[in-house]
Amino acid sequence: MPRFLQRGAAWSWRLLVIGLLIYVAFRLASALSLVVLPCVAALLLAALLQPLTARLRRTGLPPLAATWCTVLAAVVVLAGISVLAANRVSADYPRLHTEVKHTAHEVQASLASSPFHLNSARLEQYSNELLHFLSQHKSLVAGTVVTGGKIFLEILAGLVLMLFVMFFLLKDGERIWAWLVKGLRPNVRERANNAGSAAWAALVNYMRGTTAVAAIHAVVIGLALWVLGVPLLVPLIILVFLAAFVPLVGILVAGALAILVTLGTKGWVAALILLGIFLVENQVESHLLQPLVVGRIVRLHPLAIILVLAVGGIIAGIAGAIVAVPFAAALSYAWPHLRADPPLPPYSGTRGSADKP
Repeated sequence: MPRFLQRGAAWSWRLLVIGLLIYVAFRLASALSLVVLPCVAALLLAALLQPLTARLRRTGLPPLAATWCTVLAAVVVLAGISVLAANRVSADYPRLHTEVKHTAHEVQASLASSPFHLNSARLEQYSNELLHFLSQHKSLVAGTVVTGGKIFLEILAGLVLMLFVMFFLLKDGERIWAWLVKGLRPNVRERANNAGSAAWAALVNYMRGTTAVAAIHAVVIGLALWVLGVPLLVPLIILVFLAAFVPLVGILVAGALAILVTLGTKGWVAALILLGIFLVENQVESHLLQPLVVGRIVRLHPLAIILVLAVGGIIAGIAGAIVAVPFAAALSYAWPHLRADPPLPPYSGTRGSADKP
C-alpha cells in the first residue's frame, strides 16, 4: 500500500474521531443549554468584574467581602438599568403612539398622491386584511404568549444560576483552577497553568475593551437621539450598548431598530441623519476603536471573526455569537502554551489585573 495512502488513512480516522467528539460535545451542551449558557455568561461577567474584586482585595477587604461587594454592585447596576428602561418605555409610549400615528397620516397622504395613487379606501382594505389574518391565527398568538411565559421562567432560573456561578468564580476561582489541573503531570500542569493565565488575561482584556467600545457607541448614539428628539431614548441607548457585544452584526441590528423608530416618529430626514451618524461611527470604530482597543487583544483576522461568529450563531444563536469571539481569542492565546515543549514562560501581559479568577 502506498505510504501517502497509509498516512491519509491515519489522518482520516483520527479526524473522524475528533469530529465525532466535537459533535457529541455540542449536542450535550445543547441539551444542557439551561445550565451551559448561564455558566458561560457567568464566566464572561467574572472576567469583567474580577479586576474590581482584585482591587478591593488589595485595599484590605477579605475575599468574601470583596466578592459580595462586587456582586451586589453588579446586581444594583443591572436592576437599576432594567427599572429605568421599563419606566421610560411606559412614560414614552403615549408620545411614541402619537408621533407614529402622525407619521402614518403623512405617509398615507404621500401614498395617495403621485406616483402611488393608493387611496384611503385601499389602505383601509389592507389594514382589514391584516386584522383578519391576525384573528384567524389567534391560537398561534396565544401559544406564543404561553411560550413567552415559559421562556421568562427559564431566563429567571438562568439568571439565578449565573449569579451563583459568578459569585464562586470571583471568590474561589484560583482554588477551582488548581483543583482542575492538580491531576496532571508536573510539566503538563505548568503548561496548563501558563495557558490558563494567558487565556484568562485575553478574556479580561477583551471584556474591558468591548465594554469601552460599547459605552462609546451608547454615548454617541444617545446624544444623536436626544438632539433629534426621538422617544424611547433610554431603552434605545441600552439596546445599542448591549448590541455592541455582538461583533459586526449587533450594532447593525440595533442601528436598524433605532433608525426605524426615528423614521416612524420624526420622519425620513431625521432617519437619514441618524443613518449618516451610524455610518460615520461605524467607520471610526472599524479603523480606530477596534484596532486600538480590541484588535491587539483578539489577534484574529476579520475573516476568522466572521467565520467564528457564523459557527457560534448556528450552534447557539445570539448567545453563541456573543461568546464565540472572546473564547476564540482566549484559545488563540492559550494554544502556544499548550503545545510548547519545553513550557513557555508564564504570560505576564496584564499580571495583577487579569490573573485567573
